[in-house]
Amino acid sequence: MALDDYVWAAGVATDLVNTAPEVWHGEDKLPDLPSLAAFAEQHSILVNIRPSDLRAVHRLRVAVRDLIDQPIQDRLINGATALTSTAAQITLLASAGNARWAVSLKPTATTSDALSVVCGIGILGVVRTLGTERFRACDAPTCRGAFIDTTRPGRRRYCMPNLCGNRVNVAKHRSRRVTIKHHDT
Repeated sequence: MALDDYVWAAGVATDLVNTAPEVWHGEDKLPDLPSLAAFAEQHSILVNIRPSDLRAVHRLRVAVRDLIDQPIQDRLINGATALTSTAAQITLLASAGNARWAVSLKPTATTSDALSVVCGIGILGVVRTLGTERFRACDAPTCRGAFIDTTRPGRRRYCMPNLCGNRVNVAKHRSRRVTIKHHDT
């Protein structure tokens, strides 16, 4: 995995924390091993999944959410550094005149180990490149999601823009329609 791809890694961290039951009003989006396998595959994390991985990923999800919810620079750096401790080797890959830092996992790495490294790299990259103000709670009034904003302008407001953003826009539209109907009568 390339270390300089913190945007992708922060996106994985965001997606992971937003699978939690509190975000989905009680429904866990990672309830079993097949859903964990689908999540890992969707994010190109190709590690053999073991039965013990589900519980470990749930613990990781809580740890990453805790970091996002309390974005204090030293805390983020220490927490993310701990998350990357399962890395086996960090190296410089050179290809076609382009050098990139990369990390490899230990051969015995679990899905939780892989996700932990990815989330740690995402958090560290955002802290270094964009700052701690990019760690946010969702602005949607009924959502308890959180996210790491890696957009260029840094104005992202929703953990899942296609879901939360659309819900807010639909609610505003309906509110305007009701106001107009009452005004016309």
